[in-house]
Amino acid sequence: MYVVIFRSTRSIENSDLYSDWSEKMEQLVACDPGYQSHFSFRDKETGEGVTVSYFDSEDSVKRWHQNAEHIEAQELGRTHFYLSFRVEVAEVKRQYEWRK
Repeated sequence: MYVVIFRSTRSIENSDLYSDWSEKMEQLVACDPGYQSHFSFRDKETGEGVTVSYFDSEDSVKRWHQNAEHIEAQELGRTHFYLSFRVEVAEVKRQYEWRK
């Protein structure tokens, strides 16, 4: 399993366009056969946020990164949505959980 950690700082402009594209990307990635799940959170005051996405293989991560609509979203991110972002891709070597 691979994890993609996307850290970003949102600009305050283009909120409606951002929401539209965010929803579109969530629907699109869910159709990717290697996609497993994701979660996100953002601080409303600072605009800083993190999205953590899980994929079944490195090839799945690469395929998603090269998806034509995702490439368009990446460009919009650079030009309209984000002040900065950072992407980290890592292989999950071990996983465990506990629940009460």
